Amino acid sequence: MADIMPQPTHAQEVSGLGQPFVSKWASRYRGATVEDLDPPAALSLTPSDPVSVALMAAFERDYTHLTVVDGETRALLGYISIPELQASLEAGRVRPDDELRRAMVRFRRRGRTYRVITMDTPLEELEEFFAGGFTGGQKQDFAVITDDRRRFVLGVATVADLEEFVKRRPA
Repeated sequence: MADIMPQPTHAQEVSGLGQPFVSKWASRYRGATVEDLDPPAALSLTPSDPVSVALMAAFERDYTHLTVVDGETRALLGYISIPELQASLEAGRVRPDDELRRAMVRFRRRGRTYRVITMDTPLEELEEFFAGGFTGGQKQDFAVITDDRRRFVLGVATVADLEEFVKRRPA
């Protein structure tokens, strides 16, 4: 009788890590999706907006990440991490009147497969995304929530949002 090799799981195939992803909080999700996190609406700026506008907008809404979109097409170009932006300001790498294009992190589209996170994405998948299961082991701090076709940015979910959901939900 021939040996039967176990088939790799989706997480193993995507991450290449060889180990299946094990959720820390699966018992608390019970079918919940990203929509159940009740993420606030996305605040998107353009590359030509000043750094000062991004800081003010983020502080007013208590956001840690802002998306950056094309001013005309609204295509997602990248993001701003507010803690990193503050560090760049303190170090003198950017000034408040500089355009965001000097401080934003651009998404690299060529040769990469992106994990689409929508309002219907199960929280187990979001947790796996944060843990690096879909990015070759590279942990993620936030996820951009879009529609199925990635035409519209609907919000941003963070690891802290997921942790807060788990704290509120009884075991």
